Amino acid sequence: MAIEKSRRMEGKRVLVTGAGTGIGRGVALEFAAEGAAVVLHYCHSSAGCRSAVDEIRSSGGRALALGADFRRVESVQGLAVRSVEFLGGIDVLVNNSGVTANSPFEETTPHQFDTLFDINFKAMFFLTQAVLPAMVEQDGGAVINLTSVHAYAGLVEHSVYAATKGAIVAFTREVSLELIQKGVRVNAIAPGWIRVPNQDKVLGENFDWEAAEKTLPAGFIGTPRDIGGLAVFLASEESRYIVGQTLVIDGGQLAIMPNTGDFRGRRRFRFGDDYVGIP
Repeated sequence: MAIEKSRRMEGKRVLVTGAGTGIGRGVALEFAAEGAAVVLHYCHSSAGCRSAVDEIRSSGGRALALGADFRRVESVQGLAVRSVEFLGGIDVLVNNSGVTANSPFEETTPHQFDTLFDINFKAMFFLTQAVLPAMVEQDGGAVINLTSVHAYAGLVEHSVYAATKGAIVAFTREVSLELIQKGVRVNAIAPGWIRVPNQDKVLGENFDWEAAEKTLPAGFIGTPRDIGGLAVFLASEESRYIVGQTLVIDGGQLAIMPNTGDFRGRRRFRFGDDYVGIP
């Protein structure tokens, strides 16, 4: 059943980075469904962004796809200028763009390290800086940074990726204190397992998605539109008292204590019988 939208982003102007696929595309479509005008950023391929733009325009919305190389600060800054020109200002920046790459720690190269930090963190830092004057000029706005549960729990061979995501959590907390004084709220979203097209490609057609869903307390794997709903909330007045926080949205993934077996089963061991009188 389709969820009726409240149009609570009516009149808002939004830039979503990394919007050609996956979470970014879902977030952009969610903002558009709520009435916002949206710029969708892409890096390599414009196809996903352009199809989303067509979808938004066909529904009567306003959208534009813009490319920028997030390995180059000047390209990031150019994206800010072009986005503000098209939108006529900017109310919301969603820093979603990022790349995932895994490598054993001892095999990680300086090039791999620099690429992940440039795209996942440095670009976010300087894009936020670049759009800030427009937000301040219009008396405020909201910045939403996408991090990951990798900032809180380890997965082998993801040392650099996890480091970038941890940096985003710290950056969000610190910069929120500076920007709230200018009327700009900064928060972050840390998704857990969200099913995106790239996972189907990497995991292969024989991957058991039904079994994977059973490992999560929610009983299902989230979608990009789930993240979009949270992003819209963080951009709205409903979240006006939330500042500098990272909200985890993971279907209970981090709630499970490791090495304790199936979380659904009753415990086979009883503690406390000898000192609290539990029968």
